[in-house]
Order: sequence, then structure tokens, then C-alpha cells
Amino acid sequence: LKMRTMLKKHSNIFKTLQREQFRFTDKKVSSINSTGNWRETINVEMEKNLTDAVLVLLSQKSPMDSDEIARHLNVSHQHIVGVIKSIEAMDHVIKTEQHSRKQWELTEEGKEIIKNGSHEAILWQHVPNDGIIMDELMRAVPNAKVGFNKAMSLGWIRLDKTGPKPLVLRKVETIGDAVQDCLNKINSLNFDDVSAQNKSDLKKRRLINEIVIKTFRVFRDEKFTTSLVKEETDLTVDLLTDNLWKEKKFKPYNFNAFGVVPVRGYLHPLMKVRTEFRQIFLEMGFTEMPTQRYVESSFWNFDALFQPQQHPARDEQDTFFISKPMCTKNLPSEYVKRVEKVHSVGDYGSSGYGYEWKIEEAEKNVLRTHTTASSIRMLYEIAKKPFKPVRYFSIDRVFRNESLDATHLAEFHQVEGLIAGENLSLGHLMGILQEFYKRLGIEKLRFKPAYNPYTEPSMEIFSYHTSLKKWVEIGNSGMFRPEVLLPLGLAENVTVIAPTMIKYGINNIRDLIGPRVDLAMIQSSPICRF
Repeated sequence: LKMRTMLKKHSNIFKTLQREQFRFTDKKVSSINSTGNWRETINVEMEKNLTDAVLVLLSQKSPMDSDEIARHLNVSHQHIVGVIKSIEAMDHVIKTEQHSRKQWELTEEGKEIIKNGSHEAILWQHVPNDGIIMDELMRAVPNAKVGFNKAMSLGWIRLDKTGPKPLVLRKVETIGDAVQDCLNKINSLNFDDVSAQNKSDLKKRRLINEIVIKTFRVFRDEKFTTSLVKEETDLTVDLLTDNLWKEKKFKPYNFNAFGVVPVRGYLHPLMKVRTEFRQIFLEMGFTEMPTQRYVESSFWNFDALFQPQQHPARDEQDTFFISKPMCTKNLPSEYVKRVEKVHSVGDYGSSGYGYEWKIEEAEKNVLRTHTTASSIRMLYEIAKKPFKPVRYFSIDRVFRNESLDATHLAEFHQVEGLIAGENLSLGHLMGILQEFYKRLGIEKLRFKPAYNPYTEPSMEIFSYHTSLKKWVEIGNSGMFRPEVLLPLGLAENVTVIAPTMIKYGINNIRDLIGPRVDLAMIQSSPICRF
């Protein structure tokens, strides 16, 4: 009541508010006439009124928290913080202290539980008095696995395995949904009514998130006043002509302030790294090869690379198979026959894998799991012409059916090099790799023997990570096997080496790709360095 009385006394400040209805919004402030229709927006005037209102509140009570001011004026906290900062920029009118407090907010799943009940409560409700077959219950209830485990641990249900199929039975007649009760208290901001253990459990179940609320405590300073005089920022022609500059107060220069960032385009960190890799390859005499085929047949992605059809990498757990179109029918028939022979009975000195090779498996379409599928296509084209040494590279996306986490996505970039020449050796490959990584600023390298179905010998590449203080894998490489090259029609003395490089520059890949990417990070980040 005291605050309301005080505001009424300052009618000169709020005369506009008394004459018309005004609405404060986050983006702008507009006036509304008596019929409720929108009229002319008057951002500047209303911003001044809001500034005056803040000063009036502070004249009666100091200090005040910014969220308290926002509640009094029925304005968003973010808007009030902007007003406070603009007043603070003036000479000793107010001063502020930043404070922060922790509180909790519900996740989307938590909000659903408030409406419908916890997973365990919903599951218990779906169990009739005479029980239900477990498989039927799991199909009928959403999030059944979570609900079943929780209901079992709480002693609400039991599992009867004496029959032909496991039967779920109620163990208690009534239940209390403690999870829903706790979430209701948190939603009502009654955080102290929920124990620390319950909060921890709800957080582990991803039903609540802990957030930090930042506020400002605002104090009157030595030059505090409710009547601010606008400080001029420019000496204009009008001020000079009419000698008004003598009466005006000018805002002092802030020589420590940053200038306005020029408006321009920005490269995503991945594009910066891609550009850096591409430049190094071009300087080393490589030519970029076409890699526009995201969808490949299993023949080019696996079979042409001497990868057997029963290999684990060809399972649905690791590869995305295309449902439409499901198959590719236009495979080169003569080349397919040579690949089939080297797989099933062997050729060119190899005994093969000794299994029945099926064209139906080779025709299945997949999202390519590596850009080596593009490399083998290039080698196929090279084999049609008189041979000459070549160096190719590619930087493009590949796809794996992997579990998503902070360092893995279902798609990622692969950097691949391909060198074809006569009588190349493992020493040539190591030299190329050392030169490439040296130009990236990585000089401490180690090579470790590895296995790849299509290269022999194969090597993993390790570099010493100064921050992690350990050796980490940064690439894979090898020399293509005769079972890969000779069916193409290449001469026996032609050797192909394939270094594949991987580079990591960020802790959480979801901060680099996807809807959570921070545009400020894109604008400010330099090229990622190893």
C-alpha cells in the first residue's frame, strides 16, 4: 500500500499512464486507445517513463533487487535489467551488485508427469487385479521399461514366472505418486518442501533441471536523482548554431569501450577447418574428387573394398539402409563378376573368403559409411584409361548408426587422401602423413599396426595431445590390397595408399552441429587447433 501511495504522488511522471493504457513488452512498448486497438508505437517515450518509474521506486526504497522491481512494474526482468544498466552508465546515479541463486525448473517430461502421473504410476494403473502378461504391458504403456523398474523397486508390482509367459501382478491395493507430488511442489516454486535426495533423483531421471538466476541489487549512489538530464553524445550543427551547447551536458568519452563490430558473414568452425585441410592438400599436389553420392550401393561401399557380406559393419546396428529406393540395379556387370570371384573362391593369389557371394546383398542401398566408396569409384575410372600417377582427396560427410553422445553423431566429416603410383611403399605413406600433419602444426606422431578389410598393411596414426598429456588417435591409413585393386583392372605394379585423417576441436559435438549451436561462437571462434 505504501508503494502504491508513493507512485500516485508522482503524477507528473505517470501522467501518460493515467491518460492512456500502456503495455510494456520485451520488444517494444505500445499505446492502446480506449477501444483496445493498437496505435502508434512510442518506444522512446515509454522507455523514458519506465526509467523514471525505476528511479521513483529507488527513491523510496534502496536497495532493491531487479526482479522485485520487475514485479512492481509488471515488466519482464530482462527489460528491467536493460533499464538498470542504462541508468548505471550515467555518472554515479545508481550502483549495482550482481547476485545469483539456484532454483529448479521442470523438463518437458516433468511437465507431462504433472499432467498424467509418473511412469511407474501409469504402469501400475494398467495392471488389472488378475494381472497382465508382461509383453502386453510393455507394448501398452509408454516408457514401460522405466515404469516397470521403478514400480518393482517400490514394491508396487511383482512378476510371476510360473506360467508359460511372465505375468505382472499388483502387490499393493493403492499407491501414492511421490514423483508427481514433488514435481508439483517444484512447479509451485516450493523448493524447500522437496528433499535434497528427491531433487537428486528427479535430476537423474531428467525430470528437472537446476538453473542459475542472475539478478542485480540496485543502490542509490551519491548523485542519485529522479529527474535525469539527458546527456548529449554528439556536438551537432544545431547545437553550435543556436549556442545550445553551452547549456547541454555532454556524455564523456569512454575510451575503453569496444567499437561496433562490422556486419559481415562468418564461417562455421567446421568450414574453417575444411578450408584449412583443403588448402594443405592442394599445396601438396592433390586434386579434389567428387563426393556428392551420400547414398551408395553396398557394392561400392563394402563389396568393392573386399569387405565380406557377413562383416559386422554391414549390420543394421552400424549402417543406415535405404528403404526407397531399396536397391541399385545398374552395377558394372564385368567388374561385379570379378569382385564376386575374389570374394567367393579367390583370385590374383588370394584364397578369398570362401562363402556364397550374393548380388542381392551388394545391390542394397545405404547411407555411405565412409568416403572410401568415392575413392574406389575414382580408381575404377582411372583403370579404364592408360595409367598415370594421381593424388586425390575428399572432405565430406559420412553416416554411421551410432549411439549419440557428446562426441558422436550419426553423421560426421571424413578427410580422405588417395595416392596411386607405381611401386609405392609404406615409407611413402608415412612420409605423406608426416608432411600433412606437420603443416597442421602436429609433429609428434606415432604409427601403430591395425586391421582394415581393404588395406594391408594398415596403420593407425597417433599424436601426443599436450592438454590431455597422452597419445590420441587422429587417423587411419593403409595400402589397398591386391583383392581391391586388381579386379579394377589396374596393373600389378600400381600401388594405392589411403590416409584418412580425423581431427577433433571441441568437447561437445552438439555445440558444433545442430539446433543448439551458439551463433556468437561462430562469429568469434578462430580456426580449431589440435
